[in-house]
Amino acid sequence: MKKNKQVFVIDNPQSFKVQILHWSNQFEVCTFLDNHAYESPYGALDCIAAVNPVSFIALDSVSAAAVDTFIEAHKGQWIFAHFNYEYHTITKPNNKKNLTGFPLAYLYTPAVVIELTGNTLTIQSDHENPQILFEQISSFVAPYSSEQDTDNTAAPTTSITPLISKAVYLENIQKILQLIKRGDFYEINYCQAFEVKQISTHPANVYTHLTAVSPTPFACFYKNNSDYLLCASPERYLQKKGSQLISQPIKGTIKRSLENEADDRLQVAALQNSSKDKSENVMVVDLVRNDLSKICEQGSVQVTELFGIYSYPQVHQMISTITGTLSGNTLFSEILDATFPMGSMTGAPKKSVMETIDKLEPTKRGLYSGTVGYFNPEGNFDFNVVIRSIFYNSDTRNGSYQVGGGITIYSDPENEYDECLLKAAAIKKVLSGNDSITV
Repeated sequence: MKKNKQVFVIDNPQSFKVQILHWSNQFEVCTFLDNHAYESPYGALDCIAAVNPVSFIALDSVSAAAVDTFIEAHKGQWIFAHFNYEYHTITKPNNKKNLTGFPLAYLYTPAVVIELTGNTLTIQSDHENPQILFEQISSFVAPYSSEQDTDNTAAPTTSITPLISKAVYLENIQKILQLIKRGDFYEINYCQAFEVKQISTHPANVYTHLTAVSPTPFACFYKNNSDYLLCASPERYLQKKGSQLISQPIKGTIKRSLENEADDRLQVAALQNSSKDKSENVMVVDLVRNDLSKICEQGSVQVTELFGIYSYPQVHQMISTITGTLSGNTLFSEILDATFPMGSMTGAPKKSVMETIDKLEPTKRGLYSGTVGYFNPEGNFDFNVVIRSIFYNSDTRNGSYQVGGGITIYSDPENEYDECLLKAAAIKKVLSGNDSITV
């Protein structure tokens, strides 16, 4: 438990969130999570921020013992963490470039935790007076305030460069389709990466611009020294509430028609009736059910929602919810081993799919399609899926983003390429001010 804790009532929560973000960014390590007021039966906090590690571990290799020991040693405390996509033992390590820059895994206990739910603000601190922290946050002016967040203009960049051409992407999809026809796997999430040179706007402002264009329930601003994650994710990887585990994979995306309500409803109907998207979604649901069955009580794993359609500012998404009762005395490393990387970012069967991902994708995914989240003092946790994200390094002022889609036997290569660009539309709008890329 934190030694100092105080509750405040906020007049303008939305404005105060921005203050929390900019205040948090002054620390070498900070995590800022925001659900943008999306309502869900599985919702937790509206917004939470953590800064200034009191204790931490940074891992460059998979170590179940180190993770479990750290969590056990800090029972009853807040723990914030990330795990890169490569935090697994399914495929062999490689020397490909990690565009995202983050260590393989990082867990820390923060000196200060700030929770915001509705207009109720709670500040917990190891040492400082919460009243003083509240006053600091309220009056904080960022040194980059000339670029304030109310100006949702694009961040100037010199270039956005795909690391594979459209022709190579289409060729790789054809290879994947042949492997599916051969019976190697049923569905695979194949990703492509883009490099961004010389981002001149401060990453905190880029994040606020991104989430203004695309507010999502698992958004995250995460800073780890010179590496930044600016994330507008709509997807939950895994949540624990008491003994219940909840996973909500997304498979199925269609563009919104915001200018015409009738056309937008037709888009929803098209997604609901898409055999390709349903096939893709149900395969991942089966994979998640299988993953959870390894660590949950027998007979407790169930699909509580299949093919749910959820609307976001840019797209409609097909989301399913799978729950299960966690078996007693299961360690967090065992949960990771059974479920990570998440099925929506890999495919089925997972081992064969991930081996193919290693062969066809030219870079490591790094934190992309990994996860960021927290453990609360009661031992519950909530982690997102890191997608729809910009990665930035403050030393080089360069960045990157990655985007992918699920490939099944029903996939059309051209349509899959277009879907990738659709998913990255908000990122491209923020970074370059237009939706076109020279390939």
